[in-house]
Amino acid sequence: MGDIKSVLFVCTGNSCRSVMAETLLKKYLKDMGKSHIAVHSAGVASFEGLPPTLETVEVLKNEGIDVSGSRSKKMTLDLLNSSDVILAMEEFHVDEIARVAPWVTKKTHLLKEYGLNGKRSQNSGVHDPIGRPRKDYDACFQAIKKEVKRIAEIL
Repeated sequence: MGDIKSVLFVCTGNSCRSVMAETLLKKYLKDMGKSHIAVHSAGVASFEGLPPTLETVEVLKNEGIDVSGSRSKKMTLDLLNSSDVILAMEEFHVDEIARVAPWVTKKTHLLKEYGLNGKRSQNSGVHDPIGRPRKDYDACFQAIKKEVKRIAEIL
């Protein structure tokens, strides 16, 4: 994948999915000796400074990751411009990124499609668990974990 120095995960509120992806990728990259790659997350409709959902904190705690001090960030032009790869959770996020910064579309991908040479699946989005039962958070986390592990290997 080349000289990637910065990855940005984007979801809606930056309180569930992108937080899971960011912290997992940081962990995997550190374990692989690739901690020179910066990893960030943000939301297209985020309120700045909110903590992750309780369910997100619990799911990541089970993985040995503490995100209780994490705070949500809004997607900004600065974050988009400074990222080498932008990984979105759903097509809606890709569209929103393209709307606000069309010049970054070449480096914007769906999480489930990155590095797969344009192969698309019918279920290429990662569904938002916000407001849903814990089992939905667990399913979301497992989907993200699978993709992030794959991506960590190719970065």
